Amino acid sequence: MRIGIAVLARAPVAGAAKTRLIPLLGAAGAARLQAQLLEATLAKAVALPDARVTLWVAGDAAHPSVVAAAQQHRVTVLPQQGADLGARMAHAAAHALAAPGVAAALVIGTDCPALRTAHLEQAAAALARHPVVLVPAEDGGYVLLGLRAPQPALFEGVAWGGPQVLAATRQRIAAAGLQHVELPALPDLDTPADYQDALARGWIVAA
Repeated sequence: MRIGIAVLARAPVAGAAKTRLIPLLGAAGAARLQAQLLEATLAKAVALPDARVTLWVAGDAAHPSVVAAAQQHRVTVLPQQGADLGARMAHAAAHALAAPGVAAALVIGTDCPALRTAHLEQAAAALARHPVVLVPAEDGGYVLLGLRAPQPALFEGVAWGGPQVLAATRQRIAAAGLQHVELPALPDLDTPADYQDALARGWIVAA
């Protein structure tokens, strides 16, 4: 089963990337961290056998770090489209599923350095048995959503960035009459404490 992987990322522009870490790293350091996370996420995504990976960028899609990472990993770069994060994810998922030969799609961001290719493999395998798969984030969101068909209703009316994203998504899955499976939760990298933990675990290098 060929998998489409839509990677959603913010361009690593100083002052506009990883803003919650600017007090710790400075604007340039936070941007360097975002560039590192973007490149590492693409590397893990393209390592999934026979995956079709597309990078969806918010902000400057022509940023040198974006271009370099995309060229290195041979992925297509497209601008994110939609009024909010939910609309942008729904659009990217539908695009991935419309590609020839793709039977299921995974939508991921770049804020989870704990996410590995093995997690993508597990999610892809779960999609052979379930129409929806989630990898929860430990903060109440999720770090991966997998679909076998476009499901725009799962992305509508969600307070993105808040602690109820996962709960709201579960409700929308149930309301759509879909079954889903959840894999073990993983931590995001959003706060200074998250950054220090990721450094200690060797998931990132100092920005």
